[in-house]
Amino acid sequence: MATKQTRPILEISGLRIQRGQTVILNDISWRVDRGQHWVILGANGSGKTSLLSALTGYLMPTSGEISVLNQSYGKSDWRELRKHIGIVSSSVRQMMRDEEPALETIISGKYAMIDFWGEASARDRAEARHILRQTECTHLADRPWLVLSQGERQRVLIGRALMAKPRLLILDEPCAGLDPAAREHFLQFLQRIGRRPGAPTLVLVTHHVEETMPVFSHVLILKKGRVLAAGKKHKTLNGKLLSQAFGEQTQLKKIKGRYALAVTTKSRGVI
Repeated sequence: MATKQTRPILEISGLRIQRGQTVILNDISWRVDRGQHWVILGANGSGKTSLLSALTGYLMPTSGEISVLNQSYGKSDWRELRKHIGIVSSSVRQMMRDEEPALETIISGKYAMIDFWGEASARDRAEARHILRQTECTHLADRPWLVLSQGERQRVLIGRALMAKPRLLILDEPCAGLDPAAREHFLQFLQRIGRRPGAPTLVLVTHHVEETMPVFSHVLILKKGRVLAAGKKHKTLNGKLLSQAFGEQTQLKKIKGRYALAVTTKSRGVI
């Protein structure tokens, strides 16, 4: 019998999602244990977004089982469970009110509310300021959403997610739209967040291998709605599997714990 220490943060078994004649996800099985940080990799259309939608209760499974924080889909109040799952995605980013100060955006995460309209307590404000320090955004407290850079917005959204004290933090392509320098600053920030004692389990969704920071211990690779590979990073992150995932011949290099992927074409060589 699983103890509290051995219960997984997330467990999926035989997940299938089908709409009409279209199979979106097929026979997905995946387990995330405490102390692990995962990257989900795959080409466009591999099923990454659909998997996240299933995890957060927005896409109903056709069959299979999903358990998050020891609560099973269909047997628990998923609306309550979502409060313990932090999500940073473009859909959340686009709903923010232009004039809302970063401090209020952080506070809104405690109540899972977009466009916070309540009166924040002194305790909420103190906690939000503490999180702003954690996310290295103290100077942004009174700055409205409209004037924040993309990188600043992503950090504030992580702070917003942390306000609810999640045990699982899902980052859905958080580097989209960032310039190379801003992306690197943000990835280094993720590295520091993941290394902190008591950090939530991180799940980073991306199709850029270069975003796999050293803090990430495991990799899930999807292809056409199926699991191509899942496991420890050093076993799953290799050129052979990535070539299968992206449908092109690839070369993977690792330098000082960081990865670089090159695609080889017959006519043009490495690109």
